[in-house]
Amino acid sequence: QVQLVESGGGLVQPGGSLKLSCAASGSISSIYNLSWYRQAPGKQRDLVATITSGGMTNYADSVKGRFTISRDNAKNTVYLQMNSLKPEDTAVYYCNAKHPIRGTNYWGQGTQVTVSS
Repeated sequence: QVQLVESGGGLVQPGGSLKLSCAASGSISSIYNLSWYRQAPGKQRDLVATITSGGMTNYADSVKGRFTISRDNAKNTVYLQMNSLKPEDTAVYYCNAKHPIRGTNYWGQGTQVTVSS
């Protein structure tokens, strides 16, 4: 049984920073691609950032230069450092783990990020 548990969300003022964490338990190996998605009210879930097993990263244009994704394979944890936050970053942020060959897909329960003054 695989579980992904996000933490680190909260309320922050515009221009502030937050760091999200997602800890994986169960049969998640370092081969999995790890990603962060977000979903704002009334909108679809969108990809924010991905990091491969080899450390290659990819970001949505809207967060490039502000967000940084990283992973610690020894801890089975993926992080999302979010700087210069904007109100439009407000959303529920979800962690995702996907096997690059089998396509097996796992989701966390989500953590709320609210950017507001």
